[in-house]
Amino acid sequence: MGIIKYLIHRGPVFILLCALTAVAGAATGNDYLSFATDDEANSTEIFSKASPSVVFVTNKALRRNLFSLNVQEIPQGAGTGFIWDASGLVVTNFHVIAGAHKLTVTLQDRSEHDAEVIGLAPEKDLAVLRIGNPPDNLVTLPLGDSSELTVGRKVLAIGNPFGLDTTLTTGIVSALGREIQATDNRVIRGVIQTDAAINPGNSGGPLLNSMGQLVGVNTAIYSPSGASAGIGFAIPVNTVKEVVPQLISYGRILRPMIGVELASDRWVQRYRIEGVPVVHVYPGLPAASAGMVGAYRGRRGEVILGDIITDVGGEPVRSNNDFYEALEKLSPGDTVTIETRRGDDTISYKVKVIESQ
Repeated sequence: MGIIKYLIHRGPVFILLCALTAVAGAATGNDYLSFATDDEANSTEIFSKASPSVVFVTNKALRRNLFSLNVQEIPQGAGTGFIWDASGLVVTNFHVIAGAHKLTVTLQDRSEHDAEVIGLAPEKDLAVLRIGNPPDNLVTLPLGDSSELTVGRKVLAIGNPFGLDTTLTTGIVSALGREIQATDNRVIRGVIQTDAAINPGNSGGPLLNSMGQLVGVNTAIYSPSGASAGIGFAIPVNTVKEVVPQLISYGRILRPMIGVELASDRWVQRYRIEGVPVVHVYPGLPAASAGMVGAYRGRRGEVILGDIITDVGGEPVRSNNDFYEALEKLSPGDTVTIETRRGDDTISYKVKVIESQ
C-alpha cells in the first residue's frame, strides 16, 4: 500500500511513466524468443526443414571477347532448384538452364558441384540435373497433391531471388487452372497462381503447402517491371510427378504420336486457316498407313494443301497446341478418330497412336 500511496502522491504522469516502463520491461528478456503466432511457428518450421533441399543453379555460357577474340566462360543466368532424390538429382525450370555450356549447383552448405543435364521438357518448363559427387546427407522434399489446393490456402516459396540465397516468401493460392506460355510456345495448363513474392532467381524453386509438402515449381511472374507484383505462377506438382520420372528414364517426355509434321501456328494465322494443315506424312507410320496426305507442290510449283486436321478424338483442333494436347490424353496403342478437311471434303480417319521415338 505504501508504494501505491507514493505513486498517487507523485501524480498521474509519473504513474503513466512507471506503467510504460513496466510493460517495456515485461517485453524484454527471452519472452520474444519463445513466443510465436501459430502462423509464424508454421512458417519457421517449414523453412527450417525444407531449405536444405533448395539449391542455387548457375548457368554459364561461352562468349567470345570482342577485343582479344578469346572464348570466355561467363555467367548467363541463375535460378533455383531442389533435390529430387538422394542420388543427387535436381529439378529446376528449363528456362533456367537453357543454352548453358556449364552448370553449377550450390548446396545450402555453400559447396559447389558441377551438374549435367539428365532430361529436358521445354513444353512444361522443367529440367532434371544430376550433381557430381553428391554428399551423403542430401535432403529431399515430401511430395503433396496439387489437386487438393483451393484458393486462399497458404503457400510458401523458397528460392534465390536476385542471387540472394535461400529466401522465404509466403502468400496464398490466388487462383488455379491458369495458363502460361512455355519457351517453345506450347501452353502450360493447370498452373497455380500465387501472391507469394516470386522474383528473378526464384524460378525452379519449390512452392510448399502449410504441411511443408511440395505442391508446385515456381516458374514465372507477371510484372511490367520484371519484379514481383503479386502475380506468380507455379507448375503443379501433379504435373511434375508425371514428367520428372520420364525425364530421368528417357531424357524427354514420351509423347504419343501418329507420324505427321504440322504447319506452324504463325503460318496458320497468317492465312486464316481453320484447323492445322499437315505438311508432311512420314512413311511407315500410322498416319501414312491410314491414308492421310500432306501438302505437295502442283505442276506450276504452287503449294497444294492435303489434309487439314480439325478434330482429334472429339477435341477441336485450331492450333498445334490443341493437336498435341489431344494426343497427350491418349496412350500408345489407342486408336483415335481424326477428322480432316481436304478441299471441300470432310474425311474421317482411324489412326493408331504410337509412342514417340
